Amino acid sequence: MTTAARPTWDTARGGRGKGEGDLSALSKQYSSRDLPSHTKLKYRQEGQGTTDEVRSRDFRRELEDRERSVREKRDKHRANLDADDPLDDDDEDEDSDDEDDTAELLAELQKIKKERANEKVRLEAERKAEEERIRTENILKGNPLLGQAGGQDKTDFKVKRRWDDDVVFKNCAKGEEARKSRGFINDTLRSEFHKKFMEKYVK
Repeated sequence: MTTAARPTWDTARGGRGKGEGDLSALSKQYSSRDLPSHTKLKYRQEGQGTTDEVRSRDFRRELEDRERSVREKRDKHRANLDADDPLDDDDEDEDSDDEDDTAELLAELQKIKKERANEKVRLEAERKAEEERIRTENILKGNPLLGQAGGQDKTDFKVKRRWDDDVVFKNCAKGEEARKSRGFINDTLRSEFHKKFMEKYVK
């Protein structure tokens, strides 16, 4: 097994380098990774919340002072906004007016929601009725026997064209050329145009 990937636990032994004639002598070369590092633990300094500082602080008083200062700033800001208003107690009237307006707005909102719900139900019913009508029409038109059974007008069930009218190799037999009742033949060699062309230019 190779030792290339194993760590070296012992320091390197000297070799044939400059000033290294003895293999048993210790080498003076060493890696910076072999040096000791992080030999001291880090401790909290002054101002970083040492145990003595935390023990001597009164957190409740600090919290109350901060809350009081925020409350005073907020009250001062509110007093500045209402400096032109008289100091009458009209808040109750304003509150009642606001409550009335809110009640009216909520009633209007409920009314609009109800109208929209009714409209949605109506549109859904119309859509379902239309889909049912289309489905019924497709069923009746798709099967001609159902149309006759329902007493509707009798449709003409004659086949207007044969399925093999426009195939390529129809009327290819020799005796079929006499019958020219069909107007279009889908065979280029037996079509009327080809016959006229051959008679005019080749024969």
